[in-house]
Amino acid sequence: MKPSTPAMTLYQHKSVLVREVITYLNPLPGGTYIDATFGGGGHTKAILAHEPSCNVVAIDWDKHAIAHNEERIKEEFGDRFSMVWGNFAHLYKILKHEKIKNVQGILADFGTSQFQIHEQPGFSFQKDTPLDMRMSPSHHRETASDVLNSMTEKELANIFFAYGEEVHARKIARLIVQERVRNPIKTTHQLVYLVERVIPHFSRHTHPATKIFQALRIHVNDELNNITAFLSAAPAALAPQGRLVCISFHSLEDRLVKNFFSQHCMALTTLTPKPVTAQEDELATNPSSRSAKLRAAFKS
Repeated sequence: MKPSTPAMTLYQHKSVLVREVITYLNPLPGGTYIDATFGGGGHTKAILAHEPSCNVVAIDWDKHAIAHNEERIKEEFGDRFSMVWGNFAHLYKILKHEKIKNVQGILADFGTSQFQIHEQPGFSFQKDTPLDMRMSPSHHRETASDVLNSMTEKELANIFFAYGEEVHARKIARLIVQERVRNPIKTTHQLVYLVERVIPHFSRHTHPATKIFQALRIHVNDELNNITAFLSAAPAALAPQGRLVCISFHSLEDRLVKNFFSQHCMALTTLTPKPVTAQEDELATNPSSRSAKLRAAFKS
């Protein structure tokens, strides 16, 4: 059953670095492009609008994104657009199943959509919801609450430090383990309350729970391993001179892309010696773009 019109308005996400994506992806007439992270469809739409004879195959594992945006893009661009439900980590299998070879470009935006942050349970520390954090419940069983209530203090501290780069990781992990004996950690506000008990006021340049929520989200969704698998499969899917464009939102993601390009310099030629960031006009209208870093390369 198709979602009702009111539900359609819920999925709001403003794509970042759209001009830069077009510049570095450089869509060609008749080319086929992969948008490996469809989301709200902003990048897909921009590619199709920029080059009126190219095609885009979009991939997303979030069924909400597909349900709310696929039909809109399909109505505007017809059979030049096709949608696939799946995890971009399985890029090779997806393209093989769709009988797609030698595409002219692949785009991946590793950011979390504003819809997920504001509408799906567990992503935002600003409202009290169940600690879920799964981007695709069909792909992952374990929720953030499961992690917090089952892992050892050491395991939690390692997650917080490795994926959130949180200097107070051990103290926060210790308090969580102590608290869960009496009250299992099930909601976002429970977690926020515990983090705020540990992190002192003078270090709150951002919300004190930001890094902990990032770390849990990365762990629950296996984000870094998914990115590594995606990057490993991407070069083989590109035609000669085909382009790979990646947008990252924190240092862990950006480092994976930077190192991959460097380690595969015989197969990929880097187009961005330094990461490309948002220009002033975009920063003024889309605060989410302030953390975005774009790197691009082409198949040598």
